[in-house]
Amino acid sequence: MKTDIGIGINVNDVSHEMYDLITDLYPFCRSITGDGLRKTLHSIEKHIPLTINEVKSGTQVFDWTVPKEWNIRDAYVKNSNGEKIIDFSQSNLHVLNYSIFINMKMPLNDLKAHLFTLPDRPEWIPYRTSYYKENWGFCLSHNQLLALKDEEYEVYIDSSLEEGHLTYGEYYIPGEKEDEVLISCHSCHPSLANDNLAGISLATFLAKHLGQISPSYSYRFIFIPGTIGSITWLALNEAHIDKIKHGLVLTCLGDPGKSHYKKSRQGHASIDKAVIHVLQHSGQDYEIQEFSPYGYDERQFCSPGFNLPVGCFMRSPHGTYPQYHTSADNLELVQPQYLADSFSKILSILQIVENNKKYLNQNPKCEPQLGKRGLYSAIGGLTDTKKTEMAMLWILNFSDGNHTLLDISEKSGLEFDLIKKTADTLLEFNLLKECMD
Repeated sequence: MKTDIGIGINVNDVSHEMYDLITDLYPFCRSITGDGLRKTLHSIEKHIPLTINEVKSGTQVFDWTVPKEWNIRDAYVKNSNGEKIIDFSQSNLHVLNYSIFINMKMPLNDLKAHLFTLPDRPEWIPYRTSYYKENWGFCLSHNQLLALKDEEYEVYIDSSLEEGHLTYGEYYIPGEKEDEVLISCHSCHPSLANDNLAGISLATFLAKHLGQISPSYSYRFIFIPGTIGSITWLALNEAHIDKIKHGLVLTCLGDPGKSHYKKSRQGHASIDKAVIHVLQHSGQDYEIQEFSPYGYDERQFCSPGFNLPVGCFMRSPHGTYPQYHTSADNLELVQPQYLADSFSKILSILQIVENNKKYLNQNPKCEPQLGKRGLYSAIGGLTDTKKTEMAMLWILNFSDGNHTLLDISEKSGLEFDLIKKTADTLLEFNLLKECMD
């Protein structure tokens, strides 16, 4: 079956819907557990049907333990006049994520030990966490810090850290076969538009689109808290991961930077080749990174005990753009045109994954005579007939049951779409036969 991933979709329209979802999710105070994460998943449910899973605190997942659940209701610092000089209601980045409850008064020197700023970016609020060590703190602009007077301050964080659950969402789209494509994104960061509301939104609308067509592969989308979420998901699904044949971690996909791809640990998996092919033929600047055990959740999927064919697709990688993990990673940084570009490239990648089949030449002894079969007239409407003729020769020569269409594309230097369309024509003329796995 021929699969057209891009059928029936207007990427420009979808990019604005993605941006609207980012805008809706931006105010939520997310973390690796808690109600902010649940609220995010319930918002995603308005677009796609999710199975929402709850994993109890204390559950052992390989070498890790699911942490206590954190929730926050309010937080502020008041000066001696009773004025809120740091206010959680103004930005949820103001509170050190996972801060414990505190309600006390203290002098400025004691308070400073719990304040975090960015001296080189004095207008921005940093994003900081303390997931696995009980602590409390506030994040503020460096200019705010410099304006603090040497006086007594009232410090209040109304939060809870107690036995609860880690929550993640999952959406499974059955395909013609049980082999799966895994799409993962981290859904735990608070008001950070690029890292990773862009990834969440793109995954949501990609899933929505794929759920409306009939893909060859089955697709599994998981919306998980970073690190502990992928570790938990792998621990709970270890018996079934052999079905995963391709995978992408989606992150930082809405900023103006060029596309980046971090290869899977395998390095030459089909997904690696597909992404590289799309970027090479995009007409835009891009960068390919080798795998390293540092980054996003690809490092868990690619850990040696699993070694799954999962790479990471992004625009500006983590830590390489100045707005990363600050209040400047906002709704101005992320724009619909960058989301559209990322979405289009991922559709092209999946188009290759879906159609990267092997064929057998049905007339393998010398070249078949193409003219007498009317093949030249069959391709005459194409804009570059010579390239198509070359594509036919390459396909017929290497359709030996051992080379995929992408292999042939790489050998010939011709783009995958042309190779696929030409192969479809050769199939119609009974010169090729699809190899069944």
